[in-house]
Amino acid sequence: MSLSSLFRIASGWSLATCLTTTLAPDAVALELRGATYFNKAPWNVELLSYYTTVWQTRAEYYFSISLDPEAGASLGGLTIQQTRGVDNRFPFFVERTSAFLGRPRREGDRVPVEASFNSDARRFTLRFPEPIPPGQTVTVVLKPWNNPAFADVYMFQVTAFPAGPNPSPAPLGFGTLRIYEPNWP
Repeated sequence: MSLSSLFRIASGWSLATCLTTTLAPDAVALELRGATYFNKAPWNVELLSYYTTVWQTRAEYYFSISLDPEAGASLGGLTIQQTRGVDNRFPFFVERTSAFLGRPRREGDRVPVEASFNSDARRFTLRFPEPIPPGQTVTVVLKPWNNPAFADVYMFQVTAFPAGPNPSPAPLGFGTLRIYEPNWP
């Protein structure tokens, strides 16, 4: 972060306070005016599923997020919201939501995750009771009852929240899931 950015953000804070908060080696997160920010927010999400046919059961949607080693804050939570797709009613096994360090088929340690789902907004809210430290890749697994009933491109907007008081959201982009009709003769 440049000094000019610090001056703009600080507005009312002393420069010494901002520099101490931003540059202290033991600082966990950037905190300004009671809000917590990433120093270097994650900027990408990858979505993968090995089951991509309509109505297919046992599907799992893997959302992988990599935290920069200089993130300055651990990952405290995520929101994942379906923003596109013809079928906006297919249900999920919310209680089976899970998370692990690493990527699909290269799974590391399991990570505790608490999940809730607002079916009207099509939004998952995920919280990590043990926040994910900078430099790690975490994958969240969402499990629908079955894939959507209609072939389409489904998009999920993902937002990250740093661990700390009053976390400031960091949009990561969209995970794209293509669901196809079966290719039966």
